[in-house]
Amino acid sequence: MTSLRPSEQDTLTILPPDRIRLSPSWRALIGDCFAEPYFLNLKRNLLFEIRSGVRIYPPAQRWFAAFDHTEPSDVRVVVIGQDPYHGLDQAHGLAFSVLPGTPLPPSLRNIIEETERDLGVKWPSNRGGDLSHWAAQGVLLLNSILTVRDGGPGSHRNIGWERFTDTVIARISQNHQPTVFMLWGSFAQSKRPLIDSGKHLILEAPHPSPLSAHRGWFGSGHFSRANAFLENQGRGSVAWC
Repeated sequence: MTSLRPSEQDTLTILPPDRIRLSPSWRALIGDCFAEPYFLNLKRNLLFEIRSGVRIYPPAQRWFAAFDHTEPSDVRVVVIGQDPYHGLDQAHGLAFSVLPGTPLPPSLRNIIEETERDLGVKWPSNRGGDLSHWAAQGVLLLNSILTVRDGGPGSHRNIGWERFTDTVIARISQNHQPTVFMLWGSFAQSKRPLIDSGKHLILEAPHPSPLSAHRGWFGSGHFSRANAFLENQGRGSVAWC
């Protein structure tokens, strides 16, 4: 029998519907997606690429990392990204985040700068670009597309991830307490129809990339505005810095 490389074995372990690592609460909310034909086709596409020698980011065990840090009922903020960073050792399953010690991508550098400007608090130097402390407080850092090929931004567009994450967004909107949805850039803003604006706060701004950050990202004040809304709803504030 042909042996599998570790990356292949990771994929076979994680993608079958009964083995995707999700809490019972997340599985109750979105578990039905994993048996849908589109998701089975997504699984086949990813496994084909891995068996063809394609390097995919993040590692398979981190594809669903955004769901590991908080239960659905604890989600207070949803930040919608597009797809993971496409360089080696950058993506780790949380939108916009990189692990400590990884150089800051330009968009993340601008996010941190606006956080400091908005709140008047210095970003801890030892944290780097790791946003796990946001996720632990109920900030769902959700990329619309959960994987990417090495060096290929947008390379896993339209293979099924968007349908899955659109379902996540819509069900959070339908089933949960007042939540802040942060839509940065036109791609994230295309998700607005999935969100009940009468129930939730939708904050929109240009993408924090250097190409657009000076057209309204800086000065948007999303972090203080999110906290004001959450406090008014009795859901507490997020310690962004």
